[in-house]
Amino acid sequence: MIKSDVQLDAKGLACPMPIVKTKKAMNDVAEGQVLEIQATDKGSVADLAAWSKTVGHQYIGSNEDNGVFYHYIRKCNLETSESAEKTFEQTISNEDAVNGEGLILDVREAAEYAFGHIPGAKSIPMGDLADRMNELDPAQTIYVICRTGTRSDLAAQQLATAAFTNIYNVLPGMTAYTGELEKEV
Repeated sequence: MIKSDVQLDAKGLACPMPIVKTKKAMNDVAEGQVLEIQATDKGSVADLAAWSKTVGHQYIGSNEDNGVFYHYIRKCNLETSESAEKTFEQTISNEDAVNGEGLILDVREAAEYAFGHIPGAKSIPMGDLADRMNELDPAQTIYVICRTGTRSDLAAQQLATAAFTNIYNVLPGMTAYTGELEKEV
């Protein structure tokens, strides 16, 4: 299964209860964390995706197992995530990173990565980067990508501080990526 920070059991509930329960559960989820909602209502697939978009959370995706739909929503604050200052100097466009000669390092959470990532990208969630830098070559060109460019900016700064020399923050990130996606659900 996909890693999530908080789980919500909405099995056996019909519309609109999965949304009502999700809305209430989101009050206890920290920004950036992933909520897993387990529901049996088939309508929850469209309902939770639409609700997430209208309130500004990221609907990562869903999968179904024996009649149970597992939904993944990342709590977002659009005002802070979209307007956060991006300070890492070296940036590159999505297209140039995909066509470049370096490694694409995806620093989104495992659930975000699983539901769609650039083919060949390496997943190291931002929270794991300090412990997993040894998996990267400090001399290799590394294109760091996340959803909007905020986490990748922080990761690029972290790598540069650790003596990585060819680091680029990919902007605007996966929200604007329109190419082929791989999924590992």
